[in-house]
Amino acid sequence: MSQTETKNQSGTNRDIVVSVRNLETTFHTKVGPIKAVNGVSYDIARGETLGIVGESGCGKSVTSYSLMQLIEHPGEISGGEVILGGQDLLKLSENEMQEMRGGKMAMIFQEPMTALNPVLTVGYQMNEQIIKHMKVDEKEARERAIEMLKLVGIPSPEQRYENYPHQLSGGMRQRAMIAMALSCNPEFLIADEPTTALDVTIQAQILELIQSLQERFNMTVQFITHDLGVISEIADRVMVMYAGTTCEMAETQKLLTSPLHPYTAALIRSIPKFGSRVEKLETIEGSVPSLFELPKGCPFQNRCPNVSDKCKESKPPLEEKRPGHQVACFHPVNL
Repeated sequence: MSQTETKNQSGTNRDIVVSVRNLETTFHTKVGPIKAVNGVSYDIARGETLGIVGESGCGKSVTSYSLMQLIEHPGEISGGEVILGGQDLLKLSENEMQEMRGGKMAMIFQEPMTALNPVLTVGYQMNEQIIKHMKVDEKEARERAIEMLKLVGIPSPEQRYENYPHQLSGGMRQRAMIAMALSCNPEFLIADEPTTALDVTIQAQILELIQSLQERFNMTVQFITHDLGVISEIADRVMVMYAGTTCEMAETQKLLTSPLHPYTAALIRSIPKFGSRVEKLETIEGSVPSLFELPKGCPFQNRCPNVSDKCKESKPPLEEKRPGHQVACFHPVNL
């Protein structure tokens, strides 16, 4: 068995494309260092979509930016390893990472207007990447770019190729971003809340597009969102984050129908159910603790209905409680 193959709980081989181990990302502030990502570990297999969910500030996007080595000062990746294609990305130089970005790995950002250069045409920006990673001339790059714009459903791709980002609608800008990300056939795609700024109809189209392109290219996808409804549509497995740590990880349907962590269960209960009428949606009492003042023990203790003295003294490890279902909790629910 190769180093990139492991066995899952059913005994079948999983071709692991991305392996993250004990990832730590620290921001050095005037009042001291804070760990925005604190010891996160996971694997993603070929053709699989891992969804990462959690409230704002839980570390979802910082995790993804860390994988892409896009953390800027005063932040730094302070520990761990990220293995892709047999290489530890955290040990690569910036020049080596530039070869990886857009080539073996790519990212779709939340807001394309901030990710696309407003003073360059869409075609110019796509050409630049295609020429660099696919080693083709300008004519071939143009043909490839237009082919990708057509593939993601942009009408009149030859015309849009010549447009500037502000000349496209929000949905078309996001499609152009997806076309750019996939133009060099990456093995690994990170999608950081790619549908948040779009209306519901366009959101559904973008999700369907990402799924169809993933199947076509057999890509490995890391999908970041705060929306469990989106996760139920697109992810094979889900990792739930809280205060920079992983609190639960399982196959999507197992996690949504029988969560083990009190936080995950509370998130699911807070989702409005179609066809049911309630006076008031359930909320999670309290607030996420400041990363400057994380409590000793479990970070969820101040909001948890099952908290005990043990939770306040020790941080629960991420352990497998069911086949393929991990949770970091001393008092899991639904067991």
